[in-house]
Amino acid sequence: MNKIPRLNFAHLPTPIEELPRLTEHLNGPKILIKRDDQTGLAFGGNKTRKLEFLVAEAREQGAKTLITGGALQSNHCRQTAAAAARFGFDCTLVLNGEMPEQPSANLLLDQMFGAEIVTVTDRADRDQALQETFQKAVAAGKKPYLVTYGGSSPTGALGYAFAMKEFMEQNIHADWILFGTSSGGTHAGLVLGQRVFGYKGKVLGISIDEPEEWFKTRVSDLASDASERVGERIEFTPAEVFANADYCKPGYGVLTDAEREAVRLFAKHEGLLLDPVYTGRAAAGMIDLIRKGFFKKEETVLFWHTGGTTALFAEKYSAALL
Repeated sequence: MNKIPRLNFAHLPTPIEELPRLTEHLNGPKILIKRDDQTGLAFGGNKTRKLEFLVAEAREQGAKTLITGGALQSNHCRQTAAAAARFGFDCTLVLNGEMPEQPSANLLLDQMFGAEIVTVTDRADRDQALQETFQKAVAAGKKPYLVTYGGSSPTGALGYAFAMKEFMEQNIHADWILFGTSSGGTHAGLVLGQRVFGYKGKVLGISIDEPEEWFKTRVSDLASDASERVGERIEFTPAEVFANADYCKPGYGVLTDAEREAVRLFAKHEGLLLDPVYTGRAAAGMIDLIRKGFFKKEETVLFWHTGGTTALFAEKYSAALL
């Protein structure tokens, strides 16, 4: 296996817990949870694993500034800003959305970590604004490193390839690993880790915002590219990627009764907090699949908690959850 630059700052391994009361309430398969909401950096989350590899790569390239983008309440941007602060980088975030008079939740934390904020109103304009911001930083001699959306590059995907190794070493059986998937990096890493480290179960991503066929192509391509950083290239095919896009039709960040119920059930029955956008939607999908009998009663489903609970305190969502 190739030697891969990595900074070890995540709190690992994250624990795996049983959810007996939720299992009983749903009368379905045994439910476990892997607590990547406890990775440590800026309230934790899945991006911390990716940033261990991304920040190491930025250092090796002599970068001085981390630049990335996302939604106004992006968990990825919050953790990137925190990593930049911790390791002495400047940070610029390109965020889409209307800047509120009083920032809250992730946006408030971005500012506390010292990130420069560039905003665009529409998500469709974000790519162009991100590239313009990057080119301006190059021209100004800021030595920028562009962190792909969600940290979902071949380098970032390594975070979840090695997360699968960590899971295997915890020696806990699960027939299914289920999680929210959006930019595809976590998904691609788990698919790669499944092959490299020998996980025999199924890896199922619940789409937050993209169609199933997009994920099959995106994740298989990204897993293939990431494999070259580990050793010889592995050519993954779309057929090897499992994704369910039945729950993303309302749109990104749109809170429905399904997400509300999922957030409340995890809180009421297990004292666990989900976020309204990612884990809330993924858990809503899992709950619906359990009720439909998709999983066998004797199977075990591991819900991989990817963090993001700070978004609960965003004004947009906190009022809608009550």
